[in-house]
Amino acid sequence: MQPVNAIDIVKNIKFYKYKRMKVHFISIGGSVMHQLAIALSKKGYQVTGTDDEIFEPALSNLKDAGLLPEKIGWDDNKIQPDLDAVILGMHARLENPELLKAKGLGLNIYSFPEYIYKESLHKKRVVVGGSHGKTTTTSMIMHVLKKQQLAFDYLVGAKLSGFEQSVNITDAPVIVCEGDEYPASAIEKKPKFHFLYPHIAILTGIAWDHINVFPTFDFYLEQFTIFINRIEKGGLLIYNDSDQVLVEVVAKCKREDIQYQPYHVPLFNIDNGITTVQIGDYTGTLSVFGNHNLMNCLAAYYACAALGVTTQDFLNSMKDFTGAAKRLELLESNDSMCIYRDFAHAPSKVKATVQAVKQQFPKRKLYGILELHTYSSLNVNFMNEYKGALNELDESVVFYSKHALEIKQMPDLPTEKVVEGFDKLGLIVMNDKAALEKWLLTIPNHDVNILFMSSGNYDGLNINSLAKDIIYNHPEG
Repeated sequence: MQPVNAIDIVKNIKFYKYKRMKVHFISIGGSVMHQLAIALSKKGYQVTGTDDEIFEPALSNLKDAGLLPEKIGWDDNKIQPDLDAVILGMHARLENPELLKAKGLGLNIYSFPEYIYKESLHKKRVVVGGSHGKTTTTSMIMHVLKKQQLAFDYLVGAKLSGFEQSVNITDAPVIVCEGDEYPASAIEKKPKFHFLYPHIAILTGIAWDHINVFPTFDFYLEQFTIFINRIEKGGLLIYNDSDQVLVEVVAKCKREDIQYQPYHVPLFNIDNGITTVQIGDYTGTLSVFGNHNLMNCLAAYYACAALGVTTQDFLNSMKDFTGAAKRLELLESNDSMCIYRDFAHAPSKVKATVQAVKQQFPKRKLYGILELHTYSSLNVNFMNEYKGALNELDESVVFYSKHALEIKQMPDLPTEKVVEGFDKLGLIVMNDKAALEKWLLTIPNHDVNILFMSSGNYDGLNINSLAKDIIYNHPEG
């Protein structure tokens, strides 16, 4: 199938002017909530917000923007009849006094994604969904559009070099959104990406995760079917056709009023640790690597092409894309060693990340340290999903803290169940961060790569400092 013809969105869509709005955030301290609050304030809206706890970096960000609540805690006096919108964060509960008052006054109450949609009614909406690669693919599109000096808004789930915020709302004619499948709010349990109604949609793949939210695989699959059915008529679905589960979901939808663009791993070459990718008749070098990043790159290309970016301009723009924070992020390196950190925690993400580093540096020994930190990964019934995920590691550690289990009010996870589930010869299971640190400092610092994989922080272990110690202070083994 040929790529969809390019559309110059910037030339063909008029800017839409909004009136000054009064908006209140219930749970303003959330990672994306506070970013939206800042973005709307910069746009000229009158913004207020409350929360029962606010941590860094939200605390400093809100303070610098003049939006930090004068006191911590809920305050239903902030809920007044003249509010144009109340935006409800996932952290807020159904019995929240501000929410109850807003309901009583009949105010417009929105979850985060519902409000993003409201602000983007007159924009071309690009939404990236899927079980893995959402943040990176979204970031690639943003990076290229910025390089091409095209006006756009965005919503992304990580800090990206060159962007002050992870959310931006202006009068731009395009918005690029990372759309995840987690519930939108306490009163709206549907997945966030169901509310964004894309014109250009990307699905990167489907791998069952979040079993605390989606107890069965069939229920998880259904969310992606709903997403596809909410693509605007005449829209475009860009999907990973190397994922057989996703291919079957797409086929069952049988929509004839949208266009389809499959993608997979493009042609590429690795020479001395540098990846060159080919798209059509053009080639370009990348700073990122691995099959999953190459697929993300091709998906981003098709989205950018639909927004009017040429192949050559896309590849030129991608040369200096280094990735989103904690996505194969290079912490430290020397001539014969690299230490990476990655957000990988779900089985498919772990496997793809391990394969990427091994493929890029086939002659180096690879040490991997995976932290089990999410509800799914700490669930003994989910452990078999990790079978084979660490097979390409030369040395492997699975770490999880008893403290994480206590916080999540989960039962103990027996070591033998972890070993049985991963089914990896020589697997080391650790629960103590001091023991993990001691083990890390025994790793030789030459002809070796180290890969940290976690959505947590290894029970407070300073990975950045450890990486420096391993590279610069540790005697060669």
